[in-house]
Amino acid sequence: MNKRLQALDRTIISTAKRVYIPFARGAFFIVFFYFGFLKLLGLSPASPLAEALTTKTVGMQYFDVLFIILAVLECLIGILFLIPKATRIVILLLALHMLVVCSPLILVPDQVWSGFLVPNLEGQYIIKNIALVAIALGIAASVAPLEKKVLKKS
Repeated sequence: MNKRLQALDRTIISTAKRVYIPFARGAFFIVFFYFGFLKLLGLSPASPLAEALTTKTVGMQYFDVLFIILAVLECLIGILFLIPKATRIVILLLALHMLVVCSPLILVPDQVWSGFLVPNLEGQYIIKNIALVAIALGIAASVAPLEKKVLKKS
């Protein structure tokens, strides 16, 4: 194999390893903070889907407060992804968030499926969360394990 091609390959891989975590953290911040902020401003296109889910589960009387909580949680997740020491807690918050935002696939199927295994635009929006979970796992994999002495102090 050509030595220049091998050197280029090593450079690309090295660069990707170096920038992946900061880039992924920044991407999470942009996506979560931005979408959460849109919810806070009342501009989110996800509002009708959230209303349908709230109606089906806890009742519309709780929609306003729950939607604000969801919006703040999304903004918080975005911010926490920028803080490497907060990775463990933000991964937990993300998992809880994913349970809620992916639940319409099962709980309000008429809102997210246009046919058997054929998602509409809202369904596609939810299914893309698989990619976010994969990226979050990559970030989580970069965290150093807790030390025994740190665990004993708690």
